[in-house]
Amino acid sequence: MQDLAHRFKGVFTALVTPFRNGSVDIAAVDALVERQLSAGVRGLVPVGTTGEAATLSDEEAVELIARTAALAKGRALVVAGAGANNTQKAVEKAKAAEAAGADALLVVTPYYNKPTQAGLVAHYGAVAEATTLPIMLYSVPGRCGVEIAPETCAALTERYANIVAIKEAGGNPGRVTALRRTCGNDLIIHSGDDGLTLPFLSLGACGVTSVVANVAPREMVEMVKAWENGDTSLALALNDIIAELTEGMFIESNPGPVKAALALSNLAGPELRLPMVPVSDANRERLTGILGRYSAATAAFQEMR
Repeated sequence: MQDLAHRFKGVFTALVTPFRNGSVDIAAVDALVERQLSAGVRGLVPVGTTGEAATLSDEEAVELIARTAALAKGRALVVAGAGANNTQKAVEKAKAAEAAGADALLVVTPYYNKPTQAGLVAHYGAVAEATTLPIMLYSVPGRCGVEIAPETCAALTERYANIVAIKEAGGNPGRVTALRRTCGNDLIIHSGDDGLTLPFLSLGACGVTSVVANVAPREMVEMVKAWENGDTSLALALNDIIAELTEGMFIESNPGPVKAALALSNLAGPELRLPMVPVSDANRERLTGILGRYSAATAAFQEMR
């Protein structure tokens, strides 16, 4: 478990899926992944919420996972999204992701159905039995309408050796303490909210699955490393630099703002798939200002170092 926990430490980027004229833009995928790897992220998470998994075909999802795994080549852990609100579909996605070369799986709670905690145990158990890969649970009640109780996490880690981690995206740092108290060292905890990264780390989480790292991977990596090294002053300074950018990534539903920011930075196109639409003109203007201030703050900080 200690070795596995080390592999899950640090910044994992919840990758966007760039599109061009309705299709996945493979050239942009390659460039974005390489930028993340060059910045030193420890993990890549394709085909998740930020990757618009709900609108990807099965074939597109497998291609993105395989492409990311081939590009990473051991340089980062590839944690593929494999969630569905149909348990059999989630099982099929888990098997396909494993065959495509993923190192681990991110499995969101079933959305819309609102299962009971017993239903969650049965759902995750079925996925765990279908794969040999480590599984990261994904609790995001704001999108799915159901939260994984700490006691449910404990039951799952006790029954299934490959359920090892959770992406906690409920916006409540107190959940870290509750999960640690209930699960001990059997569950690795990631922050699923960029703005709560440092509070989560201070309470015992070991990493973050990050949206803002699509835009600012180096600052995110340096901030988390600074915290791990005990340099809280540096971690706080870097947090201050990216704080407004982090807020900007959620002025509309994810991944609209992060795709707009990537487009404004000439890193990828802004195209989304319906029912997601580009950010409003007003919010695009806000993001332009935020990116300008972020760039200026980053440059000033580097000059001071």
